[in-house]
Amino acid sequence: MTDKYTKVRLDKWLWAARFFKTRALAKAAVEGGKVHYDGQRSKCSRIVELGVELTIRQGWDEKIVQVTGLSEHRRGATEAAKLYQETAASMDRRAEQAAARKAMGGAISEQRPTKKQRRNQSLFWQGLEE
Repeated sequence: MTDKYTKVRLDKWLWAARFFKTRALAKAAVEGGKVHYDGQRSKCSRIVELGVELTIRQGWDEKIVQVTGLSEHRRGATEAAKLYQETAASMDRRAEQAAARKAMGGAISEQRPTKKQRRNQSLFWQGLEE
């Protein structure tokens, strides 16, 4: 971590804090509106300040974090975790959403259905399955 007067770009900070694997992915997320800086969309070149609240949407999850440190270097996960603090409300909401997705029983899947699943679905839509 560096001192509090260091200027760090938003995309570089997101990469250093290990929210994204590459800076290009961090830049694409910021430009795509997946990252909000104090509740507003921003540019990749925005300078990150201490105490700012960031909303980061990754897949199904949305994290609200407060910036507690600045770094422009990507280091280990333990050091990266010191750069931010996730809010309690954010953690609770993510846990509730994960439980809701789990309760749906696999209706939301990130992979293609198997042959058996496609066959069962086909029979269901034809009204043959009970």
